[in-house]
Amino acid sequence: MNGRFHPARAGRTRLRLISERLRSHGELAGPLRRGVFLVPAAITSLGLLSGFYAIISAVNAHFELAALMIVVAFFCDGLDGRVARASRSSSQFGIEYDSLSDVVAFGAAPASLIYMFGLEPLGNLGWIVSGAYVVCAALRLARFNVQVGGVDKRRFVGLPVPGAAAMIAGLVLAYSYFEMNSARLLSTVAAPLTLALAFLMISRVPYPSFKSSKRRERVPLELLAGVVLVVAAAITLPQLTLFVGAAAYVLSGPILMLRGERIILHEPDSSAEALNRRPPPKPRP
Repeated sequence: MNGRFHPARAGRTRLRLISERLRSHGELAGPLRRGVFLVPAAITSLGLLSGFYAIISAVNAHFELAALMIVVAFFCDGLDGRVARASRSSSQFGIEYDSLSDVVAFGAAPASLIYMFGLEPLGNLGWIVSGAYVVCAALRLARFNVQVGGVDKRRFVGLPVPGAAAMIAGLVLAYSYFEMNSARLLSTVAAPLTLALAFLMISRVPYPSFKSSKRRERVPLELLAGVVLVVAAAITLPQLTLFVGAAAYVLSGPILMLRGERIILHEPDSSAEALNRRPPPKPRP
């Protein structure tokens, strides 16, 4: 009698084994999930530290190193978001942390670099110009956070702060590449350029966004050839490639506006009058 096979007992044993496996899998998934969230945060922290080191390098007159640190922060800014989306670990905390990091890496760091590099001889006017850049960068990031979901994903509203920072870093590297030594010429160029970048960041000039491009979408052969040429130029002449590429992107916004393109915002109306105009919810049956 004891040696007979009991289907009910065997089923209960099988269910117990399955539940134990699921429990152990859940215990392992917790630390793994926390590790996935840690990766994009670590990349964002690296970009933040790169921006902070760029400020220190600019104060110590290591201008090329400061520009390179801004470039490192630029790549970290593009990588952390892609890692978060690929690992499905995007969160509101990560978005806010990324914005705070961008204020340092693409706001304070480029402003410190351009001030120590070309605006310091202007005295009070120099720090006012660089200060305007910092304020406009922070305003641009704040506006981007509140407009998420209300703008066409193919376009940015105003010049993105990484693009403005890349323009300043490219200017410093190109000036060093040509071994120019004219403080008056540098100040004459740096002041209006910094003010123009500050204005473009808070403007409504449309700028191309590459986040909405699909991976499986076919691209023209000419575009592929252009990418190959850009990569080859970046390897052989990285200083000039950064300057030319950043300048082309900064000018792309005004060109789009001259062609008649405009940004249409779809911001939800959250005022009290709008809430009163809404019809009351239908009662559930």
